[in-house]
Amino acid sequence: MANLKINGKTINVDVEDDTPLLWAIRENVGLTGTKYGCGIAQCGACTVHVDGVAMRSCGVTVGEVAGKDVITIEGLAAGGAMHKVQLAWIASDVPQCGYCQSGMIMAVAALLKENPKPSDDDINDAITNICRCGTFQQVREAIHAAANA
Repeated sequence: MANLKINGKTINVDVEDDTPLLWAIRENVGLTGTKYGCGIAQCGACTVHVDGVAMRSCGVTVGEVAGKDVITIEGLAAGGAMHKVQLAWIASDVPQCGYCQSGMIMAVAALLKENPKPSDDDINDAITNICRCGTFQQVREAIHAAANA
């Protein structure tokens, strides 16, 4: 049994400490916005924030995040208002299939928190999430729009 703090709520989950956070979020908590992509922390579809840092939840265990603040895509909006990255995503028509988008948005939100005005090189270095639809130009446009919002 582990106590997780997810999106501001403490939730008891009946899993072993070595359970990937991704599975606890999806299967035990029921938040399905965080997606399973590769299972080896490469694609970024499962990106969440742990104490404000973007992490790939398939590669982090429940035991490693115990006592830390976990934010999923469902918790990114504050007070019912969409996050500026979410708004930029819509304005720039980023999503196609949408599968990778929650992880990508979480990675970008963390980048902008750390670096409010990233250059293209900063974006290239920080955003390594994979989008099979190939919307990387729209992603870059949305990142710059959110940075200027």
